Amino acid sequence: MTDLTAKNGPKWTVEDAQELYALDTWGDGFFSINDKGHVSVRPIEGQDISVDLIDVVEEALQEGSTLPLLVRFQDIISSRVKKLNRKFREAIEAAEYEGRYRSIFPIKVNQLHEVVAEVLDAGKEFDIGLECGSKAELMAALPLVGCETLLLCNGVKDHVMLTMMLNAQQMGQQVIPIIEKYSEFDQLMILGEQRQQAPRLGVRVKLNTRGAGRWFESGGSRSKFGLTIPELVRLVSELEKKNMQNSLELLHFHLGSQISDIQVLRAAVKEITHIYAELIKRGVAVRFLDVGGGLGVNYGGDYDNPESSINYGLREYANVVVYAVKEICDERGVPCPTLLSESGRALTAHHSMLVIPVLGVHRPDSPPVNDLPPDSPSVVARMETSYQEACATDVTGILLECYHDAQEARQEADQMARLGYLTLDQMAHTESMYWSTCREVLRKLIAADLTPPPNEQLELEEQLTDLYLCDFSVFHSIIDHWAIEQVFPVLPLHKHTQRPERRAQVVDLTCDSDGKIDQYVVGSGNTSWLPLHKHQHGEPYYIGIFLVGAYQEILGDAHNLLGRVDEVHVYAREDETGNFWIEETLKGISTKDMLNQVQYFPNDLDRRMTELVRKQINAGVIKPAEGTRILNNYTKRLEESTYCTTEVVR
Repeated sequence: MTDLTAKNGPKWTVEDAQELYALDTWGDGFFSINDKGHVSVRPIEGQDISVDLIDVVEEALQEGSTLPLLVRFQDIISSRVKKLNRKFREAIEAAEYEGRYRSIFPIKVNQLHEVVAEVLDAGKEFDIGLECGSKAELMAALPLVGCETLLLCNGVKDHVMLTMMLNAQQMGQQVIPIIEKYSEFDQLMILGEQRQQAPRLGVRVKLNTRGAGRWFESGGSRSKFGLTIPELVRLVSELEKKNMQNSLELLHFHLGSQISDIQVLRAAVKEITHIYAELIKRGVAVRFLDVGGGLGVNYGGDYDNPESSINYGLREYANVVVYAVKEICDERGVPCPTLLSESGRALTAHHSMLVIPVLGVHRPDSPPVNDLPPDSPSVVARMETSYQEACATDVTGILLECYHDAQEARQEADQMARLGYLTLDQMAHTESMYWSTCREVLRKLIAADLTPPPNEQLELEEQLTDLYLCDFSVFHSIIDHWAIEQVFPVLPLHKHTQRPERRAQVVDLTCDSDGKIDQYVVGSGNTSWLPLHKHQHGEPYYIGIFLVGAYQEILGDAHNLLGRVDEVHVYAREDETGNFWIEETLKGISTKDMLNQVQYFPNDLDRRMTELVRKQINAGVIKPAEGTRILNNYTKRLEESTYCTTEVVR
């Protein structure tokens, strides 16, 4: 067995599990492990209402959901919205900032209506706004905002979109197009003149300050969007010629998603505030200063991995923005603007998690399949001797020698097998004894706790990693892990009263070799394997993938035609059984609908299958009753999920 620690180590506790899977690092106070050894959620900040995730899964399955299952805790969205706004209010009060703050939710992070509606509801008291970046997002957002809610419009805008924005302004909606390139300004002014309407607008500015983290190229002078300082001056001059300088209401910059270094944000805020002060002194009535997105989430990675970790908290983020703007405004003698930030990942990442069942396990270190076959060549006996000697010693030098002997014997056995000099039983015995030797050597090297560990130990840790086949698709549910190596917290949802004794990698259903999770949050850093419990066939073993609420659901693709999974929306309530209730259940995409998307139309498939079955009946290959059963089974499966069933045939 590939033990993580010595068998005779101290008793395992849920506190050990909490530390092993680093819940205190990435959980943000929402996630912990309860006395049952189950992962639990406290979704309402400031309230001690705890929900057992296993209870949620079991109830969802009873109500007809299937695995894999996306679980949304809508209360977490509300908690994150309120916490962000509260931290800014506290910073404004402490700094005696003579302005206010309004948060903006960029719906590109998660456009699902249930998510956007929850954000808006939670942010009512804070005058939260929305941001859109495409025609479809604009059309989705316009009916959701009244005459008080800000709607900022980023991205490339054609005349159709600009017309819709002017229509909204004409109705009194607070819709502000953010000019990303100068031609958009020209188009907006022409449309405004045609309508005899003075447009309201904002400008994204290319700063010299560059972002920090994976998306640093979103900021800086070479960023994809935004106006240069000469273009900004030209735009302001055009407005002044028309006596429309009051039309420019907002200045905006964006350093990129997941800003890892708070000092970079501080520098950018100071830079944009100087530009704001210059415009105010020039007579341009800019009201809003938008520091863009980028408020990061700690996914549990160490600080050597800036894409997965941040060096600041929510309080420091708010303080940096507020104090930096106030400092420059005071120095320049200009009024403090209304502050905006477009935080999306920080509001939604924590609220949803993916529950996946283990379907099976491939272990390289299987036990010997038989006794030493008769008349075996000496190489087979030497392999068995290596195993016996490894079992009989704890001396590091001898253990390493046993491993080296086993490696040599395996190479020789492989050569003999290719030449036909080993029987199938002899090959099986040799292979089994090799892995048994490796397993025993690794177990004892780990128990020795050598610092640094020998290279052989590192080799064995990689070789003796189990593959846990799970019912999901990396490419659909956590595509950022495959595409940009984003780390997501992964851990079992139960059995945490037991020590996890297997080294594992989680692999998905797809036929792609990249369909696996190969980076995990363990302890204070990241590893290429995950500690898991031994899986018993036929016994449910659930693994959770956390912090998937930002981007993953929208970016996911349909590799192997594995599509949208079932999902449940959960609210925590103290007067409900288990402290929760499932407010809504949404079915994932059916096999029929997924096939329809790639032009395999169900009616045509059914017709072709019917003809095939009829042909085999007429040929006498199958009986009519058997043909009907086969056809009905095929038709029934079209209505089901694209994922595997977890039922076990007994």
